Amino acid sequence: MEEQTLPEVKNENSISISKSLFKKIVILVIGVALIAAFFAGYFVGINSVEPEQIFIRNSEEVLGATENKQVTKPQSKFISLDDDPVLGNPNAPLTIVEFSDFQCPFCAKFHAQTLPLINENYIKTGKIKFVYRDFPITGIHPNALPAALASECADDQGKFWQYHDLIFENQKNWQNLEIIQSTNVFKKYAIDLGLDSSEFDSCLDSGKYLQEIQKDLDDGRAYGVTGTPGFFVGNEKIGFTTIIGAQPFDTFQKIIEQQLVQ
Repeated sequence: MEEQTLPEVKNENSISISKSLFKKIVILVIGVALIAAFFAGYFVGINSVEPEQIFIRNSEEVLGATENKQVTKPQSKFISLDDDPVLGNPNAPLTIVEFSDFQCPFCAKFHAQTLPLINENYIKTGKIKFVYRDFPITGIHPNALPAALASECADDQGKFWQYHDLIFENQKNWQNLEIIQSTNVFKKYAIDLGLDSSEFDSCLDSGKYLQEIQKDLDDGRAYGVTGTPGFFVGNEKIGFTTIIGAQPFDTFQKIIEQQLVQ
């Protein structure tokens, strides 16, 4: 797919991002930067989680090896869907919950290569609903947070998935910009999608969804998410099985097909 041209970024004095939003982003970036320590070996175990929040139903052998060995030993857990964006039939028998970071290259790889196959085979057929939850690892991806805020504001106008796709498709265009510049780009994407720019800009400048994103981060850490993308596949009856990393379609297919017959 041909990359879209990066919209021209104006000088700092003309960028329409409020100082209050910039300060809020910086504060939250500092507050959650310790997540980067996950990559140095930090791990939040289930002992730190309330019993009613998570449970283990079974323990099975790994469902096939993958080339990068990132499928965990399947353990079924209860995972909250919160009120995050849902793709597919709300009454589908199974759910995939993704904890993702818009600036993560492996997340972009999953959305380009694997999600379309899951969509075609399971979401469109009513067997799976797909839930996106934010997990911006700001210690190494500073633009992931404003991207997450922008996507939530697009969701206010009913175009989360279109905005989500646009952000991932153009990741290389904005990933290395300063936060104040990337935010301006995200506002341009809202215009490209025909959103009410005044409403969108007000939402983004206010930092309206900072607490919502922090809740996703807290839940992800409680469930043992240590990097992105992280997935949980299942339902409340059988629990959820963990998949780590941008795995190929056949990894998801094996777990989904097994769960569909339970």
